[in-house]
Amino acid sequence: MNLNLTRPLCFFDLETTGVSVSNDRIVEIAVLKLYPDESKDNKIWRVNPECPIPPQASAVHGIYDSDVADEPNFKTLSKSIFNFIKDADLAGYNSNRFDIPLLAEEMLRAEINFDFKNIKTIDVQTIFHKMEQRTLSAALKFYCNQELINAHSAMADTQATHDVLMAQLDRYNDLEGNINFLSEFTSRNKSADLAGFIVFNKQGEECFSFGKHKGKTVESILENEPGYFGWLLNADFPMYTKKVLTAIRLRKLNTE
Repeated sequence: MNLNLTRPLCFFDLETTGVSVSNDRIVEIAVLKLYPDESKDNKIWRVNPECPIPPQASAVHGIYDSDVADEPNFKTLSKSIFNFIKDADLAGYNSNRFDIPLLAEEMLRAEINFDFKNIKTIDVQTIFHKMEQRTLSAALKFYCNQELINAHSAMADTQATHDVLMAQLDRYNDLEGNINFLSEFTSRNKSADLAGFIVFNKQGEECFSFGKHKGKTVESILENEPGYFGWLLNADFPMYTKKVLTAIRLRKLNTE
Protein backbone atom coordinates (compact mmCIF):
# COMPACT_ATOMS: atom_id res chain seq x y z
CA MET A 1 0.00 0.00 0.00
CA ASN A 2 1.26 3.46 -0.84
CA LEU A 3 0.86 6.60 1.21
CA ASN A 4 -1.82 8.90 -0.18
CA LEU A 5 -0.40 12.36 0.41
CA THR A 6 -2.14 15.65 -0.19
CA ARG A 7 0.87 17.57 1.08
CA PRO A 8 4.48 16.64 1.93
CA LEU A 9 5.35 14.35 4.83
CA CYS A 10 8.65 14.89 6.66
CA PHE A 11 10.21 11.91 8.39
CA PHE A 12 12.71 13.25 10.90
CA ASP A 13 14.95 12.27 13.77
CA LEU A 14 16.88 14.24 16.39
CA GLU A 15 20.14 13.49 18.13
CA THR A 16 20.35 15.45 21.36
CA THR A 17 22.30 16.20 24.51
CA GLY A 18 19.80 14.18 26.57
CA VAL A 19 16.17 13.24 27.02
CA SER A 20 14.73 16.30 28.77
CA VAL A 21 12.35 18.23 26.52
CA SER A 22 12.77 21.37 28.63
CA ASN A 23 16.53 21.38 29.16
CA ASP A 24 18.31 19.42 26.44
CA ARG A 25 19.38 20.60 23.00
CA ILE A 26 19.59 19.26 19.45
CA VAL A 27 23.01 18.30 18.08
CA GLU A 28 21.79 16.80 14.80
CA ILE A 29 18.55 16.79 12.84
CA ALA A 30 17.87 14.75 9.73
CA VAL A 31 14.76 15.13 7.56
CA LEU A 32 13.52 12.97 4.71
CA LYS A 33 10.76 14.83 2.85
CA LEU A 34 8.28 12.78 0.84
CA TYR A 35 6.13 14.68 -1.68
CA PRO A 36 2.67 13.75 -3.01
CA ASP A 37 4.21 12.94 -6.40
CA GLU A 38 6.46 10.37 -4.59
CA SER A 39 9.62 12.43 -5.13
CA LYS A 40 11.93 12.83 -2.12
CA ASP A 41 14.38 15.30 -0.68
CA ASN A 42 16.54 15.09 2.41
CA LYS A 43 18.51 17.43 4.64
CA ILE A 44 20.81 16.91 7.59
CA TRP A 45 22.09 19.58 9.94
CA ARG A 46 24.74 19.34 12.64
CA VAL A 47 24.06 21.81 15.44
CA ASN A 48 26.25 23.39 18.09
CA PRO A 49 24.13 23.00 21.26
CA GLU A 50 26.13 25.74 23.02
CA CYS A 51 26.63 23.42 25.98
CA PRO A 52 28.75 20.32 26.62
CA ILE A 53 27.38 17.06 25.25
CA PRO A 54 27.27 14.58 28.14
CA PRO A 55 29.49 11.50 27.60
CA GLN A 56 26.49 9.18 28.00
CA ALA A 57 24.70 10.97 25.14
CA SER A 58 27.81 10.86 22.91
CA ALA A 59 28.11 7.15 23.63
CA VAL A 60 24.66 6.66 22.11
CA HIS A 61 24.84 8.80 18.95
CA GLY A 62 28.60 9.18 18.45
CA ILE A 63 28.57 12.98 18.28
CA TYR A 64 31.11 14.72 20.51
CA ASP A 65 31.78 18.35 21.41
CA SER A 66 34.60 18.51 18.86
CA ASP A 67 32.23 17.35 16.09
CA VAL A 68 29.93 20.35 16.51
CA ALA A 69 32.32 23.00 17.83
CA ASP A 70 32.42 24.79 14.47
CA GLU A 71 28.77 24.19 13.56
CA PRO A 72 26.11 26.95 13.76
CA ASN A 73 23.72 27.02 16.70
CA PHE A 74 20.06 26.14 16.30
CA LYS A 75 18.91 29.75 16.08
CA THR A 76 21.19 30.31 13.08
CA LEU A 77 19.79 27.21 11.38
CA SER A 78 16.19 27.62 12.50
CA LYS A 79 14.87 29.49 9.46
CA SER A 80 16.34 26.94 7.04
CA ILE A 81 14.89 24.06 9.06
CA PHE A 82 11.52 25.80 9.41
CA ASN A 83 11.31 26.60 5.70
CA PHE A 84 12.03 22.97 4.82
CA ILE A 85 9.31 21.48 7.04
CA LYS A 86 6.68 24.21 7.45
CA ASP A 87 4.43 23.00 4.60
CA ALA A 88 4.54 19.36 5.70
CA ASP A 89 3.15 16.89 8.21
CA LEU A 90 5.63 15.13 10.47
CA ALA A 91 6.55 11.49 11.07
CA GLY A 92 9.10 9.96 13.39
CA TYR A 93 9.88 7.19 15.84
CA ASN A 94 8.74 8.11 19.38
CA SER A 95 8.34 11.57 17.88
CA ASN A 96 5.03 12.48 19.52
CA ARG A 97 6.54 12.12 22.99
CA PHE A 98 10.05 13.45 22.41
CA ASP A 99 11.23 14.72 19.01
CA ILE A 100 8.28 17.00 18.23
CA PRO A 101 8.07 18.57 21.73
CA LEU A 102 11.84 19.17 21.73
CA LEU A 103 11.76 20.62 18.21
CA ALA A 104 8.98 22.95 19.34
CA GLU A 105 11.13 24.10 22.26
CA GLU A 106 14.08 24.84 20.02
CA MET A 107 11.88 26.78 17.60
CA LEU A 108 10.48 28.89 20.42
CA ARG A 109 13.98 29.63 21.75
CA ALA A 110 14.90 30.74 18.22
CA GLU A 111 11.80 32.97 18.16
CA ILE A 112 10.23 31.00 15.33
CA ASN A 113 6.45 30.90 15.75
CA PHE A 114 5.87 27.36 14.50
CA ASP A 115 2.18 26.58 15.00
CA PHE A 116 1.83 22.81 15.38
CA LYS A 117 -1.96 22.85 15.67
CA ASN A 118 -2.60 22.25 11.97
CA ILE A 119 0.13 19.66 11.51
CA LYS A 120 -0.70 15.96 11.37
CA THR A 121 1.82 13.72 13.11
CA ILE A 122 2.57 10.04 12.69
CA ASP A 123 4.49 8.15 15.36
CA VAL A 124 5.79 4.97 13.72
CA GLN A 125 6.77 3.59 17.13
CA THR A 126 3.13 3.62 18.19
CA ILE A 127 2.10 1.57 15.16
CA PHE A 128 4.87 -0.88 15.92
CA HIS A 129 4.04 -1.12 19.63
CA LYS A 130 0.35 -1.60 18.92
CA MET A 131 1.11 -4.33 16.41
CA GLU A 132 4.33 -6.04 17.53
CA GLN A 133 5.98 -4.46 20.63
CA ARG A 134 9.62 -4.00 19.49
CA THR A 135 12.47 -1.47 19.04
CA LEU A 136 13.37 0.38 15.82
CA SER A 137 16.18 -2.08 15.02
CA ALA A 138 13.83 -5.01 15.56
CA ALA A 139 11.13 -3.24 13.53
CA LEU A 140 13.45 -2.87 10.56
CA LYS A 141 14.46 -6.53 10.84
CA PHE A 142 10.87 -7.68 11.30
CA TYR A 143 9.24 -5.65 8.54
CA CYS A 144 12.07 -5.20 6.03
CA ASN A 145 14.50 -8.04 6.88
CA GLN A 146 17.27 -5.45 7.12
CA GLU A 147 19.89 -4.78 9.78
CA LEU A 148 20.00 -1.22 11.12
CA ILE A 149 23.53 -0.05 10.33
CA ASN A 150 24.79 3.05 12.19
CA ALA A 151 21.90 3.02 14.64
CA HIS A 152 21.52 6.33 16.46
CA SER A 153 22.88 8.32 13.58
CA ALA A 154 20.07 10.68 12.66
CA MET A 155 19.84 9.85 8.94
CA ALA A 156 20.14 6.09 9.45
CA ASP A 157 17.29 6.19 11.97
CA THR A 158 15.26 8.52 9.74
CA GLN A 159 15.64 6.25 6.70
CA ALA A 160 14.79 3.21 8.82
CA THR A 161 11.64 4.93 10.12
CA HIS A 162 10.55 5.68 6.55
CA ASP A 163 11.22 2.09 5.44
CA VAL A 164 9.34 0.61 8.42
CA LEU A 165 6.23 2.73 7.80
CA MET A 166 6.12 1.71 4.14
CA ALA A 167 6.44 -1.94 5.13
CA GLN A 168 3.75 -1.54 7.81
CA LEU A 169 1.35 -0.17 5.20
CA ASP A 170 2.02 -3.20 3.02
CA ARG A 171 1.69 -5.67 5.89
CA TYR A 172 -1.47 -4.50 7.69
CA ASN A 173 -4.62 -4.33 5.61
CA ASP A 174 -6.43 -2.39 8.33
CA LEU A 175 -3.98 0.50 8.08
CA GLU A 176 -5.03 3.23 5.68
CA GLY A 177 -2.39 5.06 3.66
CA ASN A 178 -3.61 8.55 4.47
CA ILE A 179 -2.23 11.04 6.95
CA ASN A 180 -5.47 11.66 8.88
CA PHE A 181 -5.90 7.96 9.68
CA LEU A 182 -2.25 7.37 10.59
CA SER A 183 -2.06 10.48 12.73
CA GLU A 184 -5.18 9.43 14.65
CA PHE A 185 -3.97 5.83 14.92
CA THR A 186 -0.61 6.84 16.40
CA SER A 187 -1.96 9.39 18.87
CA ARG A 188 -1.93 8.12 22.44
CA ASN A 189 -3.77 10.95 24.17
CA LYS A 190 -5.15 14.12 22.74
CA SER A 191 -2.91 16.81 24.17
CA ALA A 192 -2.91 20.56 23.72
CA ASP A 193 0.76 21.15 24.44
CA LEU A 194 2.75 18.39 22.64
CA ALA A 195 4.48 17.23 25.83
CA GLY A 196 1.22 15.90 27.29
CA PHE A 197 0.94 18.06 30.42
CA ILE A 198 -2.36 19.46 29.14
CA VAL A 199 -4.82 16.98 27.64
CA PHE A 200 -8.37 17.18 26.37
CA ASN A 201 -11.22 15.51 28.24
CA LYS A 202 -14.26 13.95 26.57
CA GLN A 203 -15.90 17.36 26.38
CA GLY A 204 -12.91 18.81 24.52
CA GLU A 205 -11.79 20.92 27.50
CA GLU A 206 -8.11 21.36 28.37
CA CYS A 207 -7.22 19.53 31.60
CA PHE A 208 -4.06 19.00 33.62
CA SER A 209 -2.62 15.49 33.29
CA PHE A 210 -0.34 15.67 36.34
CA GLY A 211 -0.03 16.71 39.95
CA LYS A 212 -2.68 17.69 42.48
CA HIS A 213 -4.99 19.07 39.78
CA LYS A 214 -4.81 16.04 37.48
CA GLY A 215 -8.10 15.69 35.58
CA LYS A 216 -9.29 19.20 36.45
CA THR A 217 -9.87 21.76 33.72
CA VAL A 218 -7.23 24.43 33.25
CA GLU A 219 -9.85 27.18 33.21
CA SER A 220 -11.32 26.11 36.55
CA ILE A 221 -7.90 26.11 38.24
CA LEU A 222 -7.00 29.48 36.74
CA GLU A 223 -10.23 30.84 38.19
CA ASN A 224 -10.05 29.22 41.64
CA GLU A 225 -6.28 29.15 42.17
CA PRO A 226 -4.68 31.93 40.09
CA GLY A 227 -1.35 31.57 41.91
CA TYR A 228 -0.96 28.14 40.34
CA PHE A 229 -0.63 29.76 36.91
CA GLY A 230 2.30 31.87 38.11
CA TRP A 231 3.97 28.82 39.57
CA LEU A 232 3.61 26.93 36.30
CA LEU A 233 5.19 29.73 34.28
CA ASN A 234 8.19 29.85 36.60
CA ALA A 235 8.60 26.09 36.98
CA ASP A 236 10.63 23.76 34.77
CA PHE A 237 7.96 23.09 32.13
CA PRO A 238 8.47 23.22 28.34
CA MET A 239 8.11 26.63 26.76
CA TYR A 240 5.40 25.32 24.43
CA THR A 241 3.37 24.16 27.45
CA LYS A 242 3.66 27.66 28.93
CA LYS A 243 2.62 29.15 25.59
CA VAL A 244 -0.53 27.01 25.55
CA LEU A 245 -1.34 27.90 29.17
CA THR A 246 -0.96 31.59 28.39
CA ALA A 247 -3.29 31.23 25.38
CA ILE A 248 -5.92 29.52 27.54
CA ARG A 249 -5.67 32.28 30.13
CA LEU A 250 -6.02 35.01 27.49
CA ARG A 251 -8.99 33.21 25.96
CA LYS A 252 -10.67 33.04 29.35
CA LEU A 253 -10.02 36.72 30.05
CA ASN A 254 -11.48 37.69 26.67
CA THR A 255 -14.71 35.80 27.36
CA GLU A 256 -15.28 37.33 30.80
